[in-house]
Amino acid sequence: MIDCKDKKYGFKDYDYEEKTRGKPPVKILNMPKPENRLKLVYQSFNQSVEEVYFWLLSSLRDDFGLHTVYKVTDIFSASEQSAFWGASQQRLQLQQGQVSNYLATIAKMVKDLFQLVREIRILDERLNMYHESNKAIKDAKNVLERRRSVSAEIVLRGYWVDLKDGGVKAPGSVYGLATTLGYTTLPDLFFAAPPMTKDEVDKYVNDLKFNDKVKGVLKRKLQAYCVWKEYTTTELANRKNFTIKYLRQHYNSIQLYINWVKPYLRNVKRLQQNFARSESEDLIGAFEGSFTEIEILCTNKINKTHHAVVALQLLFRTQPHMDFHQDGYQHKGPVHVGRSEFTLRGYAWTDKELEKYIQMRKDETMDMIGEIDSSLKESLDSLGDDLRKYLKEAGEKFPEDEEKEKEEKQAAEKKRHQNMMGAAEPFIAVLGGFKEIFGAMVPQREKKSKAEIPEWQANKNKSAAIGAMRPPLWNTYKNFKKAHRMVTW
Repeated sequence: MIDCKDKKYGFKDYDYEEKTRGKPPVKILNMPKPENRLKLVYQSFNQSVEEVYFWLLSSLRDDFGLHTVYKVTDIFSASEQSAFWGASQQRLQLQQGQVSNYLATIAKMVKDLFQLVREIRILDERLNMYHESNKAIKDAKNVLERRRSVSAEIVLRGYWVDLKDGGVKAPGSVYGLATTLGYTTLPDLFFAAPPMTKDEVDKYVNDLKFNDKVKGVLKRKLQAYCVWKEYTTTELANRKNFTIKYLRQHYNSIQLYINWVKPYLRNVKRLQQNFARSESEDLIGAFEGSFTEIEILCTNKINKTHHAVVALQLLFRTQPHMDFHQDGYQHKGPVHVGRSEFTLRGYAWTDKELEKYIQMRKDETMDMIGEIDSSLKESLDSLGDDLRKYLKEAGEKFPEDEEKEKEEKQAAEKKRHQNMMGAAEPFIAVLGGFKEIFGAMVPQREKKSKAEIPEWQANKNKSAAIGAMRPPLWNTYKNFKKAHRMVTW
Protein backbone atom coordinates (compact mmCIF):
# COMPACT_ATOMS: atom_id res chain seq x y z
CA MET A 1 0.00 0.00 0.00
CA ILE A 2 1.37 3.42 -0.97
CA ASP A 3 1.75 6.07 1.72
CA CYS A 4 -0.12 9.21 0.65
CA LYS A 5 2.26 11.35 2.75
CA ASP A 6 5.19 10.22 0.62
CA LYS A 7 7.25 13.13 -0.76
CA LYS A 8 6.22 12.13 -4.27
CA TYR A 9 2.55 12.78 -3.47
CA GLY A 10 2.83 15.27 -0.60
CA PHE A 11 -0.57 15.00 1.14
CA LYS A 12 -0.49 16.45 4.65
CA ASP A 13 -2.44 13.92 6.74
CA TYR A 14 -4.22 10.54 6.64
CA ASP A 15 -7.88 9.68 6.81
CA TYR A 16 -8.79 8.07 10.16
CA GLU A 17 -11.58 5.51 10.42
CA GLU A 18 -13.30 5.40 13.80
CA LYS A 19 -13.56 2.11 15.72
CA THR A 20 -16.23 1.20 18.27
CA ARG A 21 -15.90 -0.08 21.87
CA GLY A 22 -13.20 2.35 22.86
CA LYS A 23 -10.69 1.21 20.23
CA PRO A 24 -8.44 3.93 18.79
CA PRO A 25 -9.11 5.11 15.24
CA VAL A 26 -7.23 3.41 12.39
CA LYS A 27 -5.40 5.57 9.88
CA ILE A 28 -5.83 4.68 6.20
CA LEU A 29 -2.40 5.14 4.62
CA ASN A 30 -3.51 5.45 1.02
CA MET A 31 -6.29 7.98 1.67
CA PRO A 32 -5.54 11.66 2.46
CA LYS A 33 -7.58 13.41 5.12
CA PRO A 34 -10.95 14.59 3.70
CA GLU A 35 -12.92 17.72 4.53
CA ASN A 36 -16.03 15.53 5.04
CA ARG A 37 -16.67 11.80 5.06
CA LEU A 38 -19.86 9.71 5.05
CA LYS A 39 -20.09 5.92 5.09
CA LEU A 40 -23.01 3.54 4.56
CA VAL A 41 -23.42 -0.26 4.56
CA TYR A 42 -26.40 -1.62 2.63
CA GLN A 43 -27.34 -5.28 2.25
CA SER A 44 -30.12 -6.72 0.16
CA PHE A 45 -30.61 -10.33 -0.94
CA ASN A 46 -32.95 -9.59 -3.84
CA GLN A 47 -31.37 -6.53 -5.48
CA SER A 48 -28.23 -6.44 -7.66
CA VAL A 49 -25.31 -4.28 -6.54
CA GLU A 50 -25.02 -2.70 -9.99
CA GLU A 51 -28.03 -0.56 -9.10
CA VAL A 52 -26.18 0.91 -6.09
CA TYR A 53 -23.17 1.95 -8.17
CA PHE A 54 -25.12 3.53 -11.01
CA TRP A 55 -27.51 5.30 -8.61
CA LEU A 56 -24.60 6.95 -6.81
CA LEU A 57 -22.78 7.78 -10.06
CA SER A 58 -25.90 9.32 -11.59
CA SER A 59 -26.57 11.38 -8.46
CA LEU A 60 -23.07 12.87 -8.29
CA ARG A 61 -22.55 13.35 -12.01
CA ASP A 62 -25.98 14.25 -13.33
CA ASP A 63 -27.95 15.62 -10.36
CA PHE A 64 -25.23 17.72 -8.70
CA GLY A 65 -23.02 18.72 -11.62
CA LEU A 66 -19.76 16.91 -10.83
CA HIS A 67 -19.40 16.12 -14.51
CA THR A 68 -15.69 15.23 -14.72
CA VAL A 69 -15.35 11.61 -13.54
CA TYR A 70 -12.12 9.61 -13.14
CA LYS A 71 -12.24 5.87 -12.54
CA VAL A 72 -9.11 5.07 -10.53
CA THR A 73 -9.84 1.57 -9.15
CA ASP A 74 -11.77 -1.34 -10.66
CA ILE A 75 -10.68 -4.76 -9.34
CA PHE A 76 -12.38 -7.92 -8.15
CA SER A 77 -11.64 -11.27 -6.54
CA ALA A 78 -13.67 -14.46 -6.31
CA SER A 79 -13.50 -17.75 -4.42
CA GLU A 80 -11.66 -20.47 -6.31
CA GLN A 81 -14.57 -22.95 -6.39
CA SER A 82 -17.14 -20.47 -7.66
CA ALA A 83 -18.50 -20.56 -11.20
CA PHE A 84 -17.70 -16.87 -11.57
CA TRP A 85 -13.99 -17.57 -10.92
CA GLY A 86 -13.96 -20.33 -13.54
CA ALA A 87 -15.60 -18.13 -16.20
CA SER A 88 -13.24 -15.23 -15.53
CA GLN A 89 -10.16 -17.48 -15.68
CA GLN A 90 -11.21 -18.81 -19.09
CA ARG A 91 -11.48 -15.28 -20.44
CA LEU A 92 -8.19 -14.36 -18.79
CA GLN A 93 -6.48 -17.31 -20.46
CA LEU A 94 -7.69 -16.22 -23.90
CA GLN A 95 -6.40 -12.68 -23.38
CA GLN A 96 -3.07 -13.95 -22.04
CA GLY A 97 -2.67 -16.15 -25.14
CA GLN A 98 -3.06 -13.12 -27.40
CA VAL A 99 -0.63 -11.12 -25.27
CA SER A 100 1.93 -13.93 -25.41
CA ASN A 101 1.74 -14.10 -29.23
CA TYR A 102 2.08 -10.35 -29.66
CA LEU A 103 4.96 -10.06 -27.19
CA ALA A 104 6.83 -12.90 -28.92
CA THR A 105 6.41 -11.09 -32.25
CA ILE A 106 7.57 -7.78 -30.73
CA ALA A 107 10.65 -9.47 -29.20
CA LYS A 108 11.58 -11.02 -32.58
CA MET A 109 11.12 -7.71 -34.39
CA VAL A 110 13.26 -5.85 -31.83
CA LYS A 111 15.98 -8.48 -32.33
CA ASP A 112 15.76 -7.97 -36.11
CA LEU A 113 16.00 -4.23 -35.51
CA PHE A 114 19.48 -4.70 -34.03
CA GLN A 115 20.55 -6.58 -37.17
CA LEU A 116 19.22 -3.82 -39.43
CA VAL A 117 21.04 -1.09 -37.52
CA ARG A 118 24.23 -3.16 -37.58
CA GLU A 119 23.90 -3.66 -41.34
CA ILE A 120 23.44 0.08 -41.93
CA ARG A 121 26.48 0.82 -39.76
CA ILE A 122 28.60 -1.50 -41.93
CA LEU A 123 27.26 0.19 -45.08
CA ASP A 124 28.06 3.58 -43.57
CA GLU A 125 31.63 2.53 -42.85
CA ARG A 126 32.12 1.29 -46.42
CA LEU A 127 30.50 4.37 -47.96
CA ASN A 128 32.72 6.68 -45.87
CA MET A 129 35.75 5.04 -47.50
CA TYR A 130 34.23 5.58 -50.95
CA HIS A 131 33.50 9.23 -50.14
CA GLU A 132 37.06 9.80 -48.88
CA SER A 133 38.50 8.21 -52.01
CA ASN A 134 36.26 10.24 -54.32
CA LYS A 135 37.10 13.41 -52.35
CA ALA A 136 40.81 12.85 -53.06
CA ILE A 137 39.97 12.62 -56.78
CA LYS A 138 37.99 15.88 -56.70
CA ASP A 139 40.64 17.77 -54.72
CA ALA A 140 43.27 17.50 -57.49
CA LYS A 141 42.60 17.28 -61.23
CA ASN A 142 46.07 15.95 -62.04
CA VAL A 143 46.54 12.28 -61.11
CA LEU A 144 50.20 12.74 -60.13
CA GLU A 145 49.31 15.56 -57.71
CA ARG A 146 46.89 13.40 -55.69
CA ARG A 147 47.82 11.97 -52.34
CA ARG A 148 49.21 8.49 -52.69
CA SER A 149 48.67 7.45 -49.07
CA VAL A 150 44.87 7.68 -48.93
CA SER A 151 44.04 5.02 -46.32
CA ALA A 152 40.48 4.57 -47.56
CA GLU A 153 41.71 3.89 -51.09
CA ILE A 154 44.16 1.26 -49.85
CA VAL A 155 41.42 -0.46 -47.83
CA LEU A 156 39.08 -0.49 -50.85
CA ARG A 157 41.78 -2.00 -53.06
CA GLY A 158 42.36 -4.64 -50.40
CA TYR A 159 38.62 -5.45 -50.50
CA TRP A 160 38.73 -5.72 -54.28
CA VAL A 161 41.79 -7.98 -54.27
CA ASP A 162 40.31 -10.31 -51.61
CA LEU A 163 36.68 -10.40 -52.76
CA LYS A 164 36.78 -9.78 -56.50
CA ASP A 165 40.26 -10.62 -57.74
CA GLY A 166 40.56 -13.87 -55.83
CA GLY A 167 43.28 -13.05 -53.29
CA VAL A 168 46.38 -15.22 -52.90
CA LYS A 169 44.72 -18.45 -54.06
CA ALA A 170 43.90 -17.20 -57.60
CA PRO A 171 46.94 -17.48 -59.95
CA GLY A 172 45.80 -14.51 -62.05
CA SER A 173 45.22 -12.16 -59.13
CA VAL A 174 47.49 -9.32 -58.04
CA TYR A 175 49.03 -11.46 -55.30
CA GLY A 176 49.03 -14.60 -57.45
CA LEU A 177 50.99 -12.94 -60.26
CA ALA A 178 53.49 -11.58 -57.72
CA THR A 179 54.83 -15.13 -57.35
CA THR A 180 55.53 -15.26 -61.10
CA LEU A 181 58.87 -14.13 -62.43
CA GLY A 182 58.77 -10.58 -63.71
CA TYR A 183 55.62 -9.52 -61.84
CA THR A 184 57.03 -9.24 -58.32
CA THR A 185 56.49 -5.47 -58.19
CA LEU A 186 52.84 -5.69 -59.33
CA PRO A 187 51.25 -5.48 -55.80
CA ASP A 188 53.44 -2.50 -54.90
CA LEU A 189 52.52 -0.67 -58.09
CA PHE A 190 48.84 -1.49 -57.67
CA PHE A 191 48.56 -0.24 -54.09
CA ALA A 192 50.90 2.75 -54.62
CA ALA A 193 48.77 4.18 -57.44
CA PRO A 194 46.83 7.30 -56.39
CA PRO A 195 43.02 7.42 -56.50
CA MET A 196 41.77 7.78 -60.08
CA THR A 197 38.82 7.24 -62.39
CA LYS A 198 38.65 4.60 -65.11
CA ASP A 199 39.36 7.25 -67.79
CA GLU A 200 42.63 8.25 -66.11
CA VAL A 201 44.13 4.77 -65.85
CA ASP A 202 45.73 4.65 -69.32
CA LYS A 203 47.50 8.01 -68.98
CA TYR A 204 48.80 7.20 -65.50
CA VAL A 205 50.14 3.73 -66.40
CA ASN A 206 51.71 4.88 -69.70
CA ASP A 207 53.78 7.48 -67.82
CA LEU A 208 55.34 4.82 -65.58
CA LYS A 209 58.88 3.66 -66.39
CA PHE A 210 58.39 -0.12 -66.24
CA ASN A 211 58.36 -2.88 -68.81
CA ASP A 212 55.29 -3.18 -70.99
CA LYS A 213 54.19 -6.58 -69.60
CA VAL A 214 53.92 -5.26 -66.05
CA LYS A 215 52.27 -2.05 -67.25
CA GLY A 216 49.73 -4.06 -69.27
CA VAL A 217 48.72 -6.20 -66.28
CA LEU A 218 48.67 -3.15 -63.98
CA LYS A 219 46.48 -1.25 -66.44
CA ARG A 220 44.06 -4.19 -66.60
CA LYS A 221 43.86 -4.52 -62.80
CA LEU A 222 43.44 -0.78 -62.15
CA GLN A 223 40.78 -0.52 -64.85
CA ALA A 224 38.81 -3.44 -63.34
CA TYR A 225 39.15 -1.94 -59.85
CA CYS A 226 37.97 1.54 -60.92
CA VAL A 227 34.91 0.11 -62.69
CA TRP A 228 34.13 -2.03 -59.61
CA LYS A 229 34.46 0.99 -57.31
CA GLU A 230 32.20 3.13 -59.49
CA TYR A 231 29.39 0.60 -59.64
CA THR A 232 29.64 -0.53 -56.02
CA THR A 233 29.43 3.10 -54.87
CA THR A 234 26.01 3.44 -56.49
CA GLU A 235 24.98 -0.04 -55.39
CA LEU A 236 25.88 0.56 -51.71
CA ALA A 237 24.19 3.99 -51.68
CA ASN A 238 20.97 2.47 -53.06
CA ARG A 239 21.20 -0.43 -50.64
CA LYS A 240 21.62 1.94 -47.72
CA ASN A 241 18.61 4.04 -48.78
CA PHE A 242 16.48 0.91 -49.13
CA THR A 243 17.64 -0.49 -45.76
CA ILE A 244 16.94 2.82 -44.00
CA LYS A 245 13.42 2.94 -45.44
CA TYR A 246 12.90 -0.68 -44.42
CA LEU A 247 14.24 0.18 -40.93
CA ARG A 248 11.59 2.90 -40.58
CA GLN A 249 8.88 0.50 -41.76
CA HIS A 250 10.14 -2.11 -39.28
CA TYR A 251 10.19 0.45 -36.46
CA ASN A 252 6.63 1.57 -37.24
CA SER A 253 5.53 -2.08 -37.32
CA ILE A 254 6.87 -2.52 -33.78
CA GLN A 255 4.91 0.53 -32.66
CA LEU A 256 1.80 -0.89 -34.35
CA TYR A 257 2.14 -4.23 -32.55
CA ILE A 258 2.58 -2.39 -29.25
CA ASN A 259 -0.65 -0.47 -29.89
CA TRP A 260 -2.37 -3.77 -30.67
CA VAL A 261 -1.15 -5.48 -27.50
CA LYS A 262 -2.08 -2.61 -25.15
CA PRO A 263 -5.86 -3.35 -25.13
CA TYR A 264 -5.14 -7.00 -24.33
CA LEU A 265 -2.77 -6.00 -21.52
CA ARG A 266 -5.45 -3.72 -20.16
CA ASN A 267 -7.96 -6.58 -20.28
CA VAL A 268 -5.52 -8.95 -18.54
CA LYS A 269 -4.92 -6.38 -15.83
CA ARG A 270 -8.65 -5.91 -15.25
CA LEU A 271 -9.36 -9.67 -15.30
CA GLN A 272 -6.68 -10.37 -12.71
CA GLN A 273 -7.97 -10.72 -9.18
CA ASN A 274 -7.01 -8.84 -6.05
CA PHE A 275 -5.18 -11.59 -4.19
CA ALA A 276 -4.97 -9.51 -1.01
CA ARG A 277 -8.77 -9.80 -0.74
CA SER A 278 -8.53 -13.56 -1.24
CA GLU A 279 -6.96 -13.80 2.22
CA SER A 280 -9.98 -12.14 3.84
CA GLU A 281 -12.15 -14.15 6.21
CA ASP A 282 -15.19 -12.96 4.25
CA LEU A 283 -14.15 -14.90 1.16
CA ILE A 284 -14.17 -18.71 1.56
CA GLY A 285 -12.86 -20.86 -1.28
CA ALA A 286 -15.68 -23.42 -1.16
CA PHE A 287 -18.46 -20.78 -1.17
CA GLU A 288 -19.94 -18.84 -4.04
CA GLY A 289 -18.56 -15.42 -3.18
CA SER A 290 -16.76 -12.45 -4.65
CA PHE A 291 -15.37 -9.02 -3.77
CA THR A 292 -15.53 -6.02 -6.09
CA GLU A 293 -13.73 -2.74 -5.37
CA ILE A 294 -14.51 0.45 -7.27
CA GLU A 295 -13.26 3.98 -6.76
CA ILE A 296 -14.22 7.02 -8.81
CA LEU A 297 -13.51 10.74 -8.46
CA CYS A 298 -16.34 13.10 -9.39
CA THR A 299 -14.98 16.62 -9.82
CA ASN A 300 -15.96 20.08 -10.94
CA LYS A 301 -13.59 23.04 -11.25
CA ILE A 302 -15.09 25.82 -9.18
CA ASN A 303 -12.52 28.57 -9.81
CA LYS A 304 -9.08 29.07 -11.33
CA THR A 305 -7.23 27.10 -8.66
CA HIS A 306 -9.49 24.55 -6.93
CA HIS A 307 -11.76 21.62 -7.76
CA ALA A 308 -14.68 20.34 -5.72
CA VAL A 309 -13.92 16.60 -5.48
CA VAL A 310 -16.05 13.74 -4.16
CA ALA A 311 -14.19 10.41 -3.91
CA LEU A 312 -16.61 7.49 -4.01
CA GLN A 313 -15.23 4.13 -2.80
CA LEU A 314 -17.42 1.04 -3.06
CA LEU A 315 -16.80 -2.45 -1.72
CA PHE A 316 -19.24 -5.11 -2.86
CA ARG A 317 -19.30 -8.51 -1.12
CA THR A 318 -21.67 -10.54 -3.24
CA GLN A 319 -22.87 -14.02 -4.08
CA PRO A 320 -22.69 -14.14 -7.89
CA HIS A 321 -25.18 -16.32 -9.78
CA MET A 322 -24.24 -17.41 -13.28
CA ASP A 323 -27.34 -16.87 -15.39
CA PHE A 324 -28.21 -16.55 -19.07
CA HIS A 325 -28.82 -12.98 -20.17
CA GLN A 326 -32.25 -12.25 -21.63
CA ASP A 327 -30.97 -10.43 -24.72
CA GLY A 328 -28.39 -13.10 -25.59
CA TYR A 329 -29.03 -16.51 -24.07
CA GLN A 330 -25.80 -17.91 -25.55
CA HIS A 331 -23.82 -15.80 -23.07
CA LYS A 332 -23.83 -16.84 -19.44
CA GLY A 333 -22.82 -14.01 -17.08
CA PRO A 334 -22.82 -13.34 -13.34
CA VAL A 335 -25.58 -11.52 -11.45
CA HIS A 336 -24.21 -9.98 -8.23
CA VAL A 337 -26.46 -9.83 -5.18
CA GLY A 338 -25.25 -9.08 -1.65
CA ARG A 339 -23.65 -6.49 0.62
CA SER A 340 -22.71 -2.97 -0.51
CA GLU A 341 -20.42 -0.67 1.43
CA PHE A 342 -19.60 2.79 0.14
CA THR A 343 -17.70 5.77 1.50
CA LEU A 344 -18.05 9.34 0.28
CA ARG A 345 -15.07 11.63 0.92
CA GLY A 346 -15.02 15.31 0.06
CA TYR A 347 -11.92 17.29 -0.93
CA ALA A 348 -10.99 20.73 -2.26
CA TRP A 349 -7.94 20.07 -4.43
CA THR A 350 -5.81 22.07 -6.79
CA ASP A 351 -4.93 20.77 -10.25
CA LYS A 352 -1.61 19.49 -8.93
CA GLU A 353 -3.14 17.66 -5.96
CA LEU A 354 -5.77 16.01 -8.16
CA GLU A 355 -3.11 14.91 -10.62
CA LYS A 356 -0.90 13.51 -7.83
CA TYR A 357 -3.76 11.50 -6.32
CA ILE A 358 -4.62 9.92 -9.68
CA GLN A 359 -0.93 9.13 -10.20
CA MET A 360 -0.76 7.57 -6.73
CA ARG A 361 -3.59 5.23 -7.62
CA LYS A 362 -1.83 4.23 -10.85
CA ASP A 363 1.41 3.57 -8.97
CA GLU A 364 -0.31 1.21 -6.52
CA THR A 365 -0.51 -1.52 -9.12
CA MET A 366 2.11 -2.70 -11.58
CA ASP A 367 1.46 -1.07 -14.93
CA MET A 368 2.34 -3.74 -17.48
CA ILE A 369 1.84 -1.39 -20.42
CA GLY A 370 4.33 1.05 -19.00
CA GLU A 371 6.80 -1.76 -18.37
CA ILE A 372 6.64 -2.88 -22.00
CA ASP A 373 7.05 0.69 -23.24
CA SER A 374 10.00 1.28 -20.89
CA SER A 375 11.68 -2.04 -21.78
CA LEU A 376 11.32 -1.27 -25.48
CA LYS A 377 12.72 2.21 -24.86
CA GLU A 378 15.72 0.73 -23.03
CA SER A 379 16.30 -1.70 -25.91
CA LEU A 380 16.17 1.08 -28.48
CA ASP A 381 18.37 3.36 -26.35
CA SER A 382 21.02 0.65 -26.23
CA LEU A 383 21.38 1.05 -30.01
CA GLY A 384 22.71 4.54 -29.37
CA ASP A 385 22.14 7.59 -31.52
CA ASP A 386 22.52 5.62 -34.74
CA LEU A 387 18.92 4.41 -34.70
CA ARG A 388 17.55 7.92 -34.33
CA LYS A 389 19.93 9.21 -36.99
CA TYR A 390 18.87 6.56 -39.51
CA LEU A 391 15.17 7.01 -38.72
CA LYS A 392 15.52 10.76 -39.20
CA GLU A 393 17.18 10.13 -42.56
CA ALA A 394 14.12 8.07 -43.51
CA GLY A 395 11.79 10.94 -42.53
CA GLU A 396 10.73 9.86 -39.02
CA LYS A 397 10.02 12.76 -36.65
CA PHE A 398 10.55 12.57 -32.90
CA PRO A 399 8.94 14.86 -30.29
CA GLU A 400 12.19 16.73 -29.68
CA ASP A 401 12.51 17.38 -33.42
CA GLU A 402 9.00 18.81 -33.58
CA GLU A 403 9.79 20.97 -30.52
CA LYS A 404 12.98 22.16 -32.19
CA GLU A 405 11.12 23.04 -35.38
CA LYS A 406 8.57 24.94 -33.32
CA GLU A 407 11.33 26.90 -31.55
CA GLU A 408 13.03 27.69 -34.85
CA LYS A 409 9.74 28.88 -36.30
CA GLN A 410 9.16 31.11 -33.26
CA ALA A 411 12.71 32.46 -33.51
CA ALA A 412 12.21 33.26 -37.21
CA GLU A 413 8.91 34.98 -36.42
CA LYS A 414 10.57 36.98 -33.63
CA LYS A 415 13.40 38.02 -35.95
CA ARG A 416 10.94 39.12 -38.62
CA HIS A 417 9.06 41.15 -36.00
CA GLN A 418 12.31 42.77 -34.83
CA ASN A 419 13.15 43.72 -38.41
CA MET A 420 9.73 45.33 -38.82
CA MET A 421 10.16 47.17 -35.52
CA GLY A 422 13.60 48.34 -36.61
CA ALA A 423 12.10 50.07 -39.64
CA ALA A 424 9.60 51.87 -37.37
CA GLU A 425 12.15 52.68 -34.65
CA PRO A 426 12.23 56.50 -35.23
CA PHE A 427 8.47 56.78 -34.79
CA ILE A 428 8.50 54.51 -31.70
CA ALA A 429 11.22 56.65 -30.14
CA VAL A 430 9.06 59.79 -30.51
CA LEU A 431 6.06 58.05 -28.90
CA GLY A 432 8.30 56.72 -26.14
CA GLY A 433 9.37 60.27 -25.33
CA PHE A 434 5.76 61.37 -24.85
CA LYS A 435 5.18 58.30 -22.61
CA GLU A 436 8.10 59.22 -20.36
CA ILE A 437 6.90 62.84 -20.05
CA PHE A 438 3.31 62.04 -19.15
CA GLY A 439 4.26 58.90 -17.17
CA ALA A 440 6.20 61.01 -14.71
CA MET A 441 3.03 63.00 -13.95
CA VAL A 442 0.79 59.95 -13.33
CA PRO A 443 1.70 57.48 -10.54
CA GLN A 444 2.23 53.91 -11.76
CA ARG A 445 0.82 50.79 -10.11
CA GLU A 446 3.00 47.78 -9.56
CA LYS A 447 2.04 44.93 -11.84
CA LYS A 448 1.84 41.46 -10.35
CA SER A 449 2.53 38.30 -12.22
CA LYS A 450 -0.54 36.44 -13.34
CA ALA A 451 0.94 33.19 -12.04
CA GLU A 452 1.28 34.56 -8.50
CA ILE A 453 -1.91 34.20 -6.46
CA PRO A 454 -2.04 35.76 -2.96
CA GLU A 455 -2.48 33.39 -0.04
CA TRP A 456 -5.77 34.99 0.97
CA GLN A 457 -7.09 34.43 -2.57
CA ALA A 458 -6.01 30.76 -2.53
CA ASN A 459 -7.73 30.24 0.84
CA LYS A 460 -10.86 31.94 -0.47
CA ASN A 461 -10.87 29.71 -3.57
CA LYS A 462 -10.44 26.61 -1.39
CA SER A 463 -13.33 27.68 0.86
CA ALA A 464 -15.50 28.16 -2.22
CA ALA A 465 -14.58 24.66 -3.45
CA ILE A 466 -15.41 23.16 -0.03
CA GLY A 467 -18.76 24.95 -0.06
CA ALA A 468 -19.52 23.58 -3.52
CA MET A 469 -18.47 20.03 -2.50
CA ARG A 470 -20.60 19.62 0.64
CA PRO A 471 -24.13 19.73 -0.89
CA PRO A 472 -23.47 16.89 -3.39
CA LEU A 473 -21.77 14.83 -0.68
CA TRP A 474 -24.53 15.15 1.91
CA ASN A 475 -27.52 15.09 -0.47
CA THR A 476 -26.27 12.01 -2.30
CA TYR A 477 -25.93 10.19 1.03
CA LYS A 478 -29.32 11.40 2.30
CA ASN A 479 -31.21 10.78 -0.95
CA PHE A 480 -29.76 7.27 -1.25
CA LYS A 481 -31.14 6.38 2.17
CA LYS A 482 -34.54 7.84 1.27
CA ALA A 483 -34.66 6.10 -2.12
CA HIS A 484 -33.90 2.76 -0.49
CA ARG A 485 -36.38 3.20 2.38
CA MET A 486 -33.90 3.67 5.20
CA VAL A 487 -34.31 5.72 8.35
CA THR A 488 -33.15 9.27 7.65
CA TRP A 489 -33.35 12.72 9.17
